[in-house]
Amino acid sequence: MKTIIRARSLLVICLLTLGACSREETVEDPIGAELRMLAASYTAAWNSNDPAKVAAFYAPDGVLTINEGEPASGREAVEAVAQEFMSAFPDLKLSNDRVELDGERIKYHWRLQGTNTGEGGTGNAVDFSGFESWILNEEGLIQDSLGNYDAQEY
Repeated sequence: MKTIIRARSLLVICLLTLGACSREETVEDPIGAELRMLAASYTAAWNSNDPAKVAAFYAPDGVLTINEGEPASGREAVEAVAQEFMSAFPDLKLSNDRVELDGERIKYHWRLQGTNTGEGGTGNAVDFSGFESWILNEEGLIQDSLGNYDAQEY
């Protein structure tokens, strides 16, 4: 009799476990697969060592402003900014820490690692973090990006 009860108990536990595993979860993803893919592709563009690939993520009249400096307006200007970083750090490796919503903006948190061996470089290795705060246009391109990192850490 104990064996039958144990077998039934195990059967009930297995069925409950299977039922729980097969149910679809309906957890809301506030970021969404498209934004995660955008962040992954943008990161890959930075790691390509091709500044035109970075600029292609911007609207033709998109703007990149870093640390409240002079805005880089248009793809050519964004490409020039990307080229500056890629030239200063030929071994640049960017990673995406996370993407989050911040009101109407999207925050793309990154970490940059590399060695400043470009022309006139110090030879120093760097490892610092920052973020870009984006507004996307209707085509999903970056219309406005406010970049921010600790310049002293840089």
